Amino acid sequence: MRIVAGRNRGTKLAAPENWNTRPTADRTRESLFGVLEGGRMGDVLTDSLVVDVFAGTGALGLEALSRGATEVVFIESDREAVWALRENIARLKAGDAATVIEGDTLSLHRTAPRPADLILMDPPYNSGLAAPALDQLHKCGWVGGETLIVVECEKSEQLEIPEWLEVLDNRRYGKAQISFLRPSMSGGAD
Repeated sequence: MRIVAGRNRGTKLAAPENWNTRPTADRTRESLFGVLEGGRMGDVLTDSLVVDVFAGTGALGLEALSRGATEVVFIESDREAVWALRENIARLKAGDAATVIEGDTLSLHRTAPRPADLILMDPPYNSGLAAPALDQLHKCGWVGGETLIVVECEKSEQLEIPEWLEVLDNRRYGKAQISFLRPSMSGGAD
């Protein structure tokens, strides 16, 4: 596992040795960021605040930092994952741009300093955690009217999407399905 592109391209990332969590594959991450940098979803990386939810080793958020984000907030509850995440932040010398919130997203009470430009979410496959996590982030002010939300799930998983969000696009990469969401104009955030 490594950073795919940007100023930290090629940097290897740490992961716990006997870890049963599945990080986003390099190829999937490369494809995802290709879509994000393609312009169709707006410029959500340059000078942006990114939130990496169910962050694991931080590969998604650190990829965003490598490609131009200025600040990433990582939310992770697993202690071994947090250890690897902090190691990876140190490897990239990204401590000034990274905040780690250790805890469960579903019980998150930290209010956002401002709405995120981009939320990257990779919950455990088939866990049903995406929708309640999104609702909690919304409640705490992390989602604004223009926030782009990207959720990875297993390709056959039926992703539950809160009614205040609309689907912009769905893509499949190997075993993964990536959904691009934004608050709907009719029911939304803010």
